[in-house]
Amino acid sequence: MLKKDLMVRNPLRAVSDEHGYILPEGGLGAVVARAGVGKTALLVQLSLNSMLKGDKALHISLGDPVRKVSLWYREVFNNIGVHYHIEKIDELWNELLPQRFIMTFNIDGFSVPRLDERLTELADQNIFIPQMILIDGLPFNSETKRTDLHALKELSEKFNSHIWFTVRSHRHEEPDHDGLPVQIAEFADLLDVIIKLEPRNAAIGLKVLKGSGPISSQELSLDPATMLIKP
Repeated sequence: MLKKDLMVRNPLRAVSDEHGYILPEGGLGAVVARAGVGKTALLVQLSLNSMLKGDKALHISLGDPVRKVSLWYREVFNNIGVHYHIEKIDELWNELLPQRFIMTFNIDGFSVPRLDERLTELADQNIFIPQMILIDGLPFNSETKRTDLHALKELSEKFNSHIWFTVRSHRHEEPDHDGLPVQIAEFADLLDVIIKLEPRNAAIGLKVLKGSGPISSQELSLDPATMLIKP
């Protein structure tokens, strides 16, 4: 009942389809923001939402160790417990943990073929097969090629999953003529959803730059004190 109750009360429910998904199977979604605005916090909540539905989530961190990523999850989950007055928070946490797998890479050592190899090993041994893959810190610069996103899409389809990743933007950079961050403007046609985090007076706005379905018509934000999603 705790999981079902949290799913019903979760603000992400308003931007999901009837099955509880924001992205289609095999889809790609990007979260874009400057450093320190809340990209990882949003990624963690997308992951927890998936885990509450019974799906398995693979969180890939490019740079941060497993311990730091684990602390992010626990802090966000504890904040959810306080916000929704959950008494058996530890019991629910332990129930969800087997549905999460954390993998880390150095940025220079990350590639889609290497990720495919690691995932295939996990799947072949029936250790972990994710329905959601989250990549925190995917580098988007002059060296990023369209083939990388095509390869990620193929990987997502191979495992019948969907992939979210974060992209770092910079304060001094102006968007392109379509209002898209320059880091992903030339790749936007390959993405199903693009969310930009924008600091406001009393909150961090979630601005949907690209998306269809429920997410295209809803406005959400992050509470800067708890970093939780709120309507």
